[in-house]
Amino acid sequence: QVQLVESGGGLVQAGGSLRLSCAASGRTFSSLVMAWFRQAPGKEREFVTMIGWSGEVTSYDDSVKGRFTISRDNAKDTLYLQMNSLKPEDTAVYYCAASQSVAAFKSRWEYDYWGKGTQVTVSS
Repeated sequence: QVQLVESGGGLVQAGGSLRLSCAASGRTFSSLVMAWFRQAPGKEREFVTMIGWSGEVTSYDDSVKGRFTISRDNAKDTLYLQMNSLKPEDTAVYYCAASQSVAAFKSRWEYDYWGKGTQVTVSS
């Protein structure tokens, strides 16, 4: 089992920045593929970004490319999401997810463990 706890969400004005964190426990963090997903009211949960176990492989949805940066600290068992140039359409609950499969990529169904989410609200 893996426990994931997100933090760092909040209310920010358009153009501002936030840094989300996801603390992991229960399994060797460095063996997990990690990702961030988000879900806006009335919408499906969608992929934001993922990072491979070593941090060398990353992928971003086109909507956040160039504005968001995913990173991980395997020594601290923590995943991060730096969000810059935030837009009102980034408003959503952001979820941290972990997969035991080295092949996990962008599909939510590839991820085995989920946090409870943290709310990000961007005002215009």
